[in-house]
Amino acid sequence: MKSSTALNSAPCPVARTVDLIGDRWSLLIVRDAFDGMRRFSDFQRSLGVAKNILTDRLYRLVEAGILAREDAPDGSAYQHYVLTPQGQSLFPVVVALRQWGEQHLFAPGEPHSTLIDRRTGKPLPPMKVQGKDGAAVSPEDTEVRKVS
Repeated sequence: MKSSTALNSAPCPVARTVDLIGDRWSLLIVRDAFDGMRRFSDFQRSLGVAKNILTDRLYRLVEAGILAREDAPDGSAYQHYVLTPQGQSLFPVVVALRQWGEQHLFAPGEPHSTLIDRRTGKPLPPMKVQGKDGAAVSPEDTEVRKVS
């Protein structure tokens, strides 16, 4: 992941977020953490990423406060990586990307995964951007305003 002074100081929250988690490996590590992965070897096996790249991305995610290192619960010398509250707040981002991919990147009838609500056993409904009143908001309904 490239650290760019221009992006780190950019007034745009999208640019700053992409600079932090916008590379393939960082976002997939976060996805795997939501799926219950905790150990370095599990991330490495799931992603097939080189160990040096995985080490770098895990370090950066820990430094950014998205993941935390904890001692393994079995008392072994291994460290576990767990999502912090800040990392947990990325859940809607991962769900939105997943749902967009389900809708646009698979042919009709092509097998793929979907996210299931354990409470109901049903797929999550499509995410929608809503205003304070609960009404759907489209891009045409919004504007960016700088705040100080």
